[in-house]
Amino acid sequence: MAPAEPAKRRRKDKAAWAMRSAAQQLEQLLGRPPESVSALRPTDDGWEANVEVLELERIPETTSVMASYRVTLDKEGDLVAYERVRRYTRGQIDRTP
Repeated sequence: MAPAEPAKRRRKDKAAWAMRSAAQQLEQLLGRPPESVSALRPTDDGWEANVEVLELERIPETTSVMASYRVTLDKEGDLVAYERVRRYTRGQIDRTP
């Protein structure tokens, strides 16, 4: 019998799996490849991720329109909901209060 894998490693593997799952399924729905996953958190029912997507490509690139989508996955990794929560230009920097 193989030794038990540390719990921290299992959580990292599950988080990476959830990130890939959220990005891939959102791409299938939108028909646009995601640029990145900017946030991920476990929930009681599965996972919630923020996925950044290029919505409108412009020149110069800093003026391209990006969108942040909140993606909700169940415990099996199936997408159960998504919503666009923000649109912004690629060159925009968030200002903290």
